[in-house]
Amino acid sequence: MILDTAAKLCLAVLFLLSLSHHQIFARGDADFLDVRTNLDRDRSGKRGDPKDKYFHESVFHPHYDGRFAATQLGKEDRLPHLTALMQTFLATMADIGAETWIMHGTLLGWWWNQKILPWDSDIDVQVSERTIAFLAKFYNMTEYHFRLPGVKNGRTYLLEVNPHYTIRGIEDKLNVIDARWIDTETGLFIDISTVRANYTARAEGIEGALMCKDKHHYLERDIFPLRDSFFEGIHVKIPFEYASLLEEEYGKKALTLTTYEHHKFNTTSKLWEPMKNIGRPARKRPPSRRPPSIPVP
Repeated sequence: MILDTAAKLCLAVLFLLSLSHHQIFARGDADFLDVRTNLDRDRSGKRGDPKDKYFHESVFHPHYDGRFAATQLGKEDRLPHLTALMQTFLATMADIGAETWIMHGTLLGWWWNQKILPWDSDIDVQVSERTIAFLAKFYNMTEYHFRLPGVKNGRTYLLEVNPHYTIRGIEDKLNVIDARWIDTETGLFIDISTVRANYTARAEGIEGALMCKDKHHYLERDIFPLRDSFFEGIHVKIPFEYASLLEEEYGKKALTLTTYEHHKFNTTSKLWEPMKNIGRPARKRPPSRRPPSIPVP
């Protein structure tokens, strides 16, 4: 069902209902005892990680925080949690006035049907240096509790900023993620990366050069001005040159290949559906898909 603009805006407002938070400012590692919810022991990789690494993914999967999760979720359970993770994050950022936009595999999901890809287990967003500094100063270690449809007692999400965000260079390989929005019930999270001015490249004459600590490089005109659209039923920002950015990162086939990860894209329902015959090879020459229209709120 296609929602009109008013309905979509109403949906976005619903996610802001009963938003409550408190602030706790952290200067160092937020360890298990400081943040644990219902686990009896820490399942993060902290003991095996280098001492200068701030975020410690779980020992059982790199897309879970082991301070909150003991095991992976099944795909059917994971996707609704990721959807709520995205919706609550975007609603919160809009509420506090923090500009953010989706990128990487999350942007690829938007390209196809404005939804999270069903085989994904993580979400990627980006912010500017000004925004990450704002989040670190006023909202680090802030918890938000949401009442969600069909979820008894709601869910709590933690915004955690890596104190190493102030280190700009790509040499800080252990801390390429500058912040996370974490589901304290499941341990699933959103990776938040900062896009920074690349002063070295600019000094060499590359106008508007940008970079992330994860070694991705952009130009200002690739990302700005940001476009308005919808993702998982809520307002979202996307980079201006979204198609060329996706082609550069994933190749042209990623924008046209209609079979992937044992799923087939249904052009009628606009959904990625599980393939019945998993062993059947993907079609080599799938029909091309036109660029998506971008609804303006």
